[in-house]
Amino acid sequence: MGGTARRAATATLVGLSIVVAALALWKIKAVIALTFLGFVIASAMRPSVEWLYRAARIPRSLGVLLHYVGTLGLIALTLWLVVPQALNQVEQAIGNVPTTSTQLREQTQKSHGIKREILQAIQKRLKKLPSAGEIVHPVVSVTKTAFEVLIGIFFMFAVGAYWIFERDNAIALVQSLVPRRHRRVTRDTWLLIDQKLGGFVRGELLLIAFVAAILSFAFWLDHEPYWLLLGITGGVFEIVPIVGPLVAGILAIGVGLTADWQTALGAGIAVLVLRQLEDLFIAPRVLGHAVGLSPFVVLFSVTAIGILFGGFYVLLAIPITAVLSTLVDVVLRGTDPAEEDVPALLFPAKDAEP
Repeated sequence: MGGTARRAATATLVGLSIVVAALALWKIKAVIALTFLGFVIASAMRPSVEWLYRAARIPRSLGVLLHYVGTLGLIALTLWLVVPQALNQVEQAIGNVPTTSTQLREQTQKSHGIKREILQAIQKRLKKLPSAGEIVHPVVSVTKTAFEVLIGIFFMFAVGAYWIFERDNAIALVQSLVPRRHRRVTRDTWLLIDQKLGGFVRGELLLIAFVAAILSFAFWLDHEPYWLLLGITGGVFEIVPIVGPLVAGILAIGVGLTADWQTALGAGIAVLVLRQLEDLFIAPRVLGHAVGLSPFVVLFSVTAIGILFGGFYVLLAIPITAVLSTLVDVVLRGTDPAEEDVPALLFPAKDAEP
């Protein structure tokens, strides 16, 4: 009887401990997500950091710094090239927007289709504008959120830099915790996951740049309003597989309808043709099937993680699924990770290993 009571008490304590641990992890899920993204960033830049070290004897710390400075420089160059044109398009949009209630009412009466619906929605919204006192709290909230985002970005890139140097120590620690006969497979599995994540990120960046350029050119030919903004948006939306391009296409068609149905049709055809080319030729070659996931698995993982955790965590859908898929292959299917090959994207995956 006493033994049964002790077992019941032990089981209860274990169950409560699991629940408490799960709740604690849930509370810090944002920190865990940012840490994981930092690992992914490190996986993406590790091959080029190692290549710089071997080819030019550039220290790894300086190599990481060059990557971050180069990224900031590329962003600044892109903004310098794109922002003036984008501002002109925004000014055109603002110039066509009525500035008084009378002008708004007159334009609403003259407009038709989706533009009329948008102006009517603006009219309804203006009637519910908050007072000055009611605006203070949202402004404080937005400022706080912006500060948290900046801190999160800094933390993520700091983790990425740190992980460049500490990954091998972490692998050695995990190897010391498993039986000797499993140590080689443990290390090879970890390295394979690292190579897949890095290949996916590098391929995704190439895909974003390619799609943004092609869509911008296609929308320009179609005389799509705000073609540059829509093209860049379409490229950025590639971050969210399947769902992102669909939303970008709907947005382009909606904006095209504000001009005429022919423009909207042209935008829809451009997005559809690019999607077909991307699915059949571009994505397999650019991404190189780096993560080895089927479209159905990608769609399921994006949807499931989006529902469970929210929009931001959709960015983690494919990396997390790639990790789980690799573990299933190695642990359950008995695949030898050393025999798996990850396609080269900018740098061969094997360059990631010192």
